[in-house]
This record gives sequence, C-alpha cells and structure tokens, in this order.
Amino acid sequence: MPGIIGRKIGMTSVYSAEGKATPCTVIEAGPCVVTQVKTVDRDGYDAVQLGFGERKEKNTPNALKGHFKKAKTAPKAKLVEFKEFEGLNLGDEINVGIFEEGEFVSVSGTSKGKGFQGVVRRHGFGGVGQSTHGQHNRLRAPGSIGACSYPARVFKGMRMAGQMGNKRVQMENLQVLKVLTDKNLIVVKGSIPGAKGSTVTILK
Repeated sequence: MPGIIGRKIGMTSVYSAEGKATPCTVIEAGPCVVTQVKTVDRDGYDAVQLGFGERKEKNTPNALKGHFKKAKTAPKAKLVEFKEFEGLNLGDEINVGIFEEGEFVSVSGTSKGKGFQGVVRRHGFGGVGQSTHGQHNRLRAPGSIGACSYPARVFKGMRMAGQMGNKRVQMENLQVLKVLTDKNLIVVKGSIPGAKGSTVTILK
C-alpha cells in the first residue's frame, strides 16, 4: 500500500540519548477503509479509494450513502485515491501498521491561509532600505516591477503582493521516528503543512 489518510494532531519534540531535541509532528494515520476499487476495464485506470474520518449520516448525500453502503462502512469525511496498490478488496481496513520506524515518507496537505500579504512577508523582499530623502511610506514597497516602453508589460510570474498560503503543499523525505500502532499515531521528523486537525495524505 503506497499511503494512507491522516489528521494532523500537532507538534512536539523527541529527545535522543544525548539529550538533543528533534522537532517532530504527530499524525493520526487511519484507520482507513477501502470504499472503492477501480479497474482499467470499468474505470479506465487502476486505483483504490480510501475513506477516513467520521461523517454524520444526515449530512451525507444519498449518492454517497449508497457508495458507502456498498463498501459496508459508515459514511466517511474524506476520500482519497491511491494508484499503486496490491491485494486490496472493497471494505478492507488499513491502519498505521503499514509504516516502519526509520523509513521516509512524503506528507501532503493544505497550508495555512495568510490572506492578502505584501512582498516583504510573501517573498522576503527587503524594502527600500533606510527611510531617507522623504520616503516616509515606502519602507515595505515592492519598487519597480518592469521596464518602460519595451516590453511595455509586466511579465507573468512577477513576485508581487497577493494571496499567501492556502495551497496544496507536499513535504518530502520526512523520517518516521515512531509508530504507535495501538493508538493509530505516527511521529515524523520536522513539520508538515496545515493547521491542527487538518487532513493530510501520507505517501510511502
């Protein structure tokens, strides 16, 4: 199985025998239920769909109710497809036991939204420097953004102010420090995108 769906619990520290603190993130990984198995003959490609988290039945559309009933499981809050799988059938349950301590994983999630931000915060611009020569309101300004008569336009991708965060981000090669099978928890080294309680996807 290439991955699993999880929920970010928060960050903590793991101390080594020498007393060195390592920042890490605790993730509730699974249990996930196989809600659909897609094949080339029927769907055009091979994939397996996993469901994670509880969802109230009154808030579940009728089409999804039948979808979950076919898998003989309760309504799930999050559905994610994985394209590489072997030997999984409809209704099978997958937990954190697929991971081993010491291996490396990639975690995908939606980063925290920061709203509309300027170039200093969004891109790390330094501003115009010292506030001399009467520049009382230009300390955090972007400065010039293009040439004059040629090319007479602003190039696409110019770093300017705008929406910051709230994007799909993947952190790669995070080492698994601990696997707590009895509590469905996995501890990975470093930080992962998203706020506490947000849903993430862990790939092996």
